[in-house]
Amino acid sequence: MIDSMICVSIGDCSADECIKSLKGLELAEIRLDKMKVSEEDIKIIFSQKLKLIATCRATKMLNDNERKKLLLEAIDAGASYVDIEVEASDSYKKEITDKAKSKGCKVIVSYHNYDRTPQKGELEQIVQWCVDSGTDIAKIACKVQSQRDNARLLSLLDNDKKVSVIGMGEKGKITRVIAPLLGSPFTYASLEEGKETAEGQISIARLKELMRLLE
Repeated sequence: MIDSMICVSIGDCSADECIKSLKGLELAEIRLDKMKVSEEDIKIIFSQKLKLIATCRATKMLNDNERKKLLLEAIDAGASYVDIEVEASDSYKKEITDKAKSKGCKVIVSYHNYDRTPQKGELEQIVQWCVDSGTDIAKIACKVQSQRDNARLLSLLDNDKKVSVIGMGEKGKITRVIAPLLGSPFTYASLEEGKETAEGQISIARLKELMRLLE
């Protein structure tokens, strides 16, 4: 049960290292923006026998057309989920969402705020924005500065919509443990200490240990 709630985020590695890292996992996020991969690499990675999320964040090295190409290739190769930023253009979101739905790939529309956690009303509007963008799961990830920030993020789980919440930073770590136990579809972890792809990420081994203590 716990294994299926934890998504291991993988990046900063070669395609071969990525494939080796997937052994024994049930769910993983492939950070295509943090890897150099060919179309053939993508076919091999996303044909592995586990659920994979294709993610490609905006970087100085990749423009939107390049990012979109990588995500569409991942969907064609068998990605179970694709992650799209909510603030992306409507045409960008629509093309990827249409392709995903034609292939039985679920859509995660995500919002990231690396500076703060907005007030509850604004967060609720952002969740609705994600839903209106055609999402299956709305992902809300915000930098946490206080316990009230954690409480606001977790309150979004009192919702009929599928919402995944993540508190980024040291003070937000508790959300990574508690959110999936309160209804968040999954939480994100690193493969091991030192391989984090986001601030405040916990290793899968440590996260499993903490979640079992709370079950």
